[in-house]
Amino acid sequence: MLRRPLPLALLVFALAWALFVVRLSVPHQMVFDETHYVPAARAMAALSGPANVEHPLLAKWLIAIGIRLYGDTPFGWRFMSTLAGAATVALVFALTWLVTGRRRPSLVAALFAVLGFTVYVQARIAMLDTFMLPLLLGATVAIGAGVRRGGWGLWMLGAVLLGLAVACKWVAAPYVAFAAAAFVLLKREDALRWPGLPMLPAVAVLGLVSIATYFLTFAPAFFYATEPMTLARLLPFQLEMYHRQTQVLPPHTYQAPWWSWPLLVRPIWYLYEPADGAQRGIWMLGNPVVMWAGLAAVAACWWGWVKSGSPRLFAVAGLWTGSLAIWAVIPKSLGFYYYYYPSSVFLAIVLAVALDHWRARRLELALLAAAGAMAVYFFPVLSAQALSGPAAFKQWTWFRSWV
Repeated sequence: MLRRPLPLALLVFALAWALFVVRLSVPHQMVFDETHYVPAARAMAALSGPANVEHPLLAKWLIAIGIRLYGDTPFGWRFMSTLAGAATVALVFALTWLVTGRRRPSLVAALFAVLGFTVYVQARIAMLDTFMLPLLLGATVAIGAGVRRGGWGLWMLGAVLLGLAVACKWVAAPYVAFAAAAFVLLKREDALRWPGLPMLPAVAVLGLVSIATYFLTFAPAFFYATEPMTLARLLPFQLEMYHRQTQVLPPHTYQAPWWSWPLLVRPIWYLYEPADGAQRGIWMLGNPVVMWAGLAAVAACWWGWVKSGSPRLFAVAGLWTGSLAIWAVIPKSLGFYYYYYPSSVFLAIVLAVALDHWRARRLELALLAAAGAMAVYFFPVLSAQALSGPAAFKQWTWFRSWV
């Protein structure tokens, strides 16, 4: 039996990546927001000048690395996303191991993450969220391990990873505050149990290191051929980004309020049109088994925490709840189901931890089997398989709001 998680986490990574990379070039055209981020990545690969300036740069630099490695092709656009998706699954395994210290629930969480659909879809498209999430998960693992062991190294690594996550997409910024608040609560609850890191210096390091890391990711922009970044413009540029991200946008066909995302009210079609000689679809939809059973698991974990005070139940339920609550206060004029991506992945952890806590082995196997069956059923519209024709979507759209 493996005593340490690293070899198994690497195996989980390899298996997930092998799944994500198959038929990666299909369709041979830009899909959904790739129309924004691939041109921006091209500009960054060439250092020609700023593009897609409403978002930070790191995720687009990572897409550009794929273009540099494999050319300006669909495989090149999406290659780095497959690595980020595989890292997401491996880090779900690692975080569940950190919470439970056990192999079975960690593997179950990784399986639920793969079967949950959203990681698979995001791992095969060049979008910013795909890169933000593994950095958030890695930061959570590093900070959690650092607090437990009382070491500065892991704590600082977590701060760096948080800064990198924010450098992919600003929605990661509240997680810096979450990490600081969780640490302060732990220290106040039981200072003797967490003696290694003094409260105020640790919080200060978390904030300063994450902010410094974020600004360092703008370094390549100083070498643009046109409109290069300058130190004098670096802070005003952040304000410009804020104004662009908070502008009021016109209504969109697939818009959906944040409270509707957990219920799967309005998933979003990334593609549904003729491509590569056939009708094809790519649907950003969570697996109904994982998404709905995960909500029951969140409620069970909150109830279990109230009854028992279990810190692991509080941690996983709080992670999902906080990730969704962010969207209740973020000043965005429109919301879309893919914003739920991090929360949908956290549900895999909540579900695995809840099943393990109550030793619900038969239910666990039943849910895995049902989720697997759903994955087979929905696979054609998750992976851009050739469909029978324009009306083929009716086979999978259970509700009118899914069309």
